[in-house]
Amino acid sequence: MAVNMLDHLKARNRAWAGRMVSEDEDFFRRLESRQVPEYLWIGCSDSRVLPNEIISLAPGELFVHRNVANLAPPQDANYRSVLQYAVDELKVKHILVVGHYGCGGVAAAAEGKTAGAIDHWLHPVREVKEQHQAELDDIQNKSDRLDRLCELNVVSQVRNVASDVFVREAWKNGQVLNIHGWVYSLSTGLVNDLDVTVSGIEDFARLG
Repeated sequence: MAVNMLDHLKARNRAWAGRMVSEDEDFFRRLESRQVPEYLWIGCSDSRVLPNEIISLAPGELFVHRNVANLAPPQDANYRSVLQYAVDELKVKHILVVGHYGCGGVAAAAEGKTAGAIDHWLHPVREVKEQHQAELDDIQNKSDRLDRLCELNVVSQVRNVASDVFVREAWKNGQVLNIHGWVYSLSTGLVNDLDVTVSGIEDFARLG
């Protein structure tokens, strides 16, 4: 006889669904009809970083793409499919590239402790590290140095998003689309806006 597995999670699901309906009887009917998010979140897969909860948005209000170290690599079909759908179909107004301090992926790339598929995936982080090696070497504290690399990685991914043809075409057509770079703090629960928002091609140059 097969053992019923994860019954505690199924029970939690039923309790959650019941709670949502008791608070708003039309909740699931609205979700079923369509999704109209204004935001795309590109973030890390870390289990401690919960996009909807961090910015207090309900289901249906945030389109989410997550991967190790919150990368936006132009050669990744998964990321670019999400980006295209968010920009062309959902018409999101804001793209949030959100890293987090204490990111294990960024640390692994910086320390060269990866192998196999993850080593290939994290190559863009190592490139960011090499590009900013002088700045990073001036930071004596290891934790602060890794935190700065997390920030620099976010800026690099904002640049990737802003360079994409789907985004450029949207701007060309007059679509309102803003790309933001944030870093989330696990220790405080707060996001740090890196002030690298790009709202059009004219803003791109200032990213360096």
